[in-house]
Parts: sequence; structure tokens; C-alpha cells
Amino acid sequence: MSAPALLCESLVKRYPPDVRAVNGLDLEVRAGECFGLLGPNGAGKTTTVEICEGLLEPTSGRVEVLGQRWKDAGRELRLRIGVSLQETRLPEKASALETVRLFRSFYDQGLTPPQALEEVGLIEKSDAWVSKLSGGQKRRLEIACALVGKPELLFLDEPTTGLDPQARRQLWDVIRQLRAEGRTVLLTTHYMDEAEQLCDRVAIVDRGRVIALGSPAELIGELGGERMIEFALDSAQPMPPAEEWAAAVDDVREARADGDRMLLSVSRPHVAIPSLLQAISDKGRTLEDLKTRHATLEDVFLKLTGRHLDEERS
Repeated sequence: MSAPALLCESLVKRYPPDVRAVNGLDLEVRAGECFGLLGPNGAGKTTTVEICEGLLEPTSGRVEVLGQRWKDAGRELRLRIGVSLQETRLPEKASALETVRLFRSFYDQGLTPPQALEEVGLIEKSDAWVSKLSGGQKRRLEIACALVGKPELLFLDEPTTGLDPQARRQLWDVIRQLRAEGRTVLLTTHYMDEAEQLCDRVAIVDRGRVIALGSPAELIGELGGERMIEFALDSAQPMPPAEEWAAAVDDVREARADGDRMLLSVSRPHVAIPSLLQAISDKGRTLEDLKTRHATLEDVFLKLTGRHLDEERS
């Protein structure tokens, strides 16, 4: 097997007086994969990535990027990686082509500026000022700037945050193309659907640690069922506990409360739903709402932490 593109061992970043942004994190990104670092805001994703990019010094732990360490080969590594930060300020009165040309001047070799713009679908905006670009176009321009040195490893930190749905999808297409070309991409996001769509493997990070690692399908499979039944009852009485539903309803692999709602992980909804309706009737309760859907990485996060990502972002 080839050496990993990125390796972190027992990584710690501490801020005074006693804040641990990263708390013993272990991570390995394979060459040629699109790897997702998932978790809520404040989980330690950006701090981890900035250490890997050479922008921050870790308090302790070991980081190897493309088989080298920043203290030994800083300049060489900067020529071999591409970085798109969570927030980037580009010159507003420069054109898209001038902006990419500036970034190209930082590298010994790489793509031509028009090639970089072509890769992200912005060649028709070559002469447009940065100030005239939409939010999604600016993010694609930032990725063009990260790509122009033809990096072996590309860091994309929250690339779609703040974008409208159409701009998000356009940027997904860019990342899919990079993945198809065999580029190594480390993507951070708090959008679980984004990771499911784009990543070969993901690490879910919470409070500075990796709490789950695997392909999206593997992590979802660990829930025990590929479908979720979500329901709510009348408010006359409290929701019966999860263990009662697990015992009373056929095909339930796992049941857990989510506020005033109940989530059932199942493999055969056509078996579970009639059994659920019968159990609700037997308890003398009234069904207020019922939904079925595929299980997602959001369900994995809820199972592992007992919280929704939305709770962390609020």
C-alpha cells in the first residue's frame, strides 16, 4: 500500500486557560481519496486542518503531510498542497483571471490560469471583477486558486457554507470531478448530506476527537437498519420509552427518543409500519405524524452523541 497522504497521531491543540480545540485526534487520509472531516461548528475540524496546512503549531502530537513534516520541509510542502480556507478575501477589483494568475506565481509549476478556471467552470468569467461574482462563483474561484499549483493534496475547509442550494450543487460537481481525477481531497463540512454525496470515507469529529470512521455506507450500516421511521403521538401523555417500542414493533433494530418524537431503525418498513400502528392502538394513543426515510449520517451523529448538528449550530 502507498504511504498515506496525511497522517495525524495523538494530535492536541490547547488554548489558555484550558480549552482543548483538538483532543488526541488520530487521522489517516489515503492517497487518491476524498476524505470528509465532519462535525458541528466548534468540533475542532478547522483547527485540525489548519495544523495540517502548516498554519498552526500543535500543542502536541505528530503530523505528516505527503510523508513529510512541516518543520523539516515547509517550503516544499507548500508547493505540493492546495488550500481553500473557510474564509478568503480576494482583491475585489481584480478580474478572475488576474486573481488566479497571482496565485499561479507562487508555484514553480502547475496549471495555466485559464486551465484552472476551466477546471471549476469559470472560464467565461475570466474578465469579470471578483466583486461582480456571485457567492458560488467566488467559492469556485477560491478553489481555482488552490488548484492552480496542481496540488497532490487539496484542503477544502467548509467550501459550501453560506451558499444557496444551486451554488452548493455546482460546487459539488467541481469536487466530484476532482475525485474522478484521483486527486486527494480533505473536505471539512457540517453538512452530512454533502459528505454522503462526495466522500469515500468520513471521520465524524466531536469535541476534538474522532468518534466514528468509515465510508458513509459503513457508518449508516452500523445503525442496524437502512430505513428510519420517525413518528409523534398525541400530547395527552408522555411518549413511552424507546425500549417499549423496540419490544412491541416488528423488525426494529434500534429505537431512540428525539425530543417528543421516536426514531425506529428498521430494514423492512412494510413489516414495521403495520406493527407500529397496532402497537400505538394497543397503547390507546393517537398517531400525530409519521415519516419514513433512508438513514443518514445525521442519524449516526445523533446515535453517537444524542444531539443534532443543528443544536450545535444554533
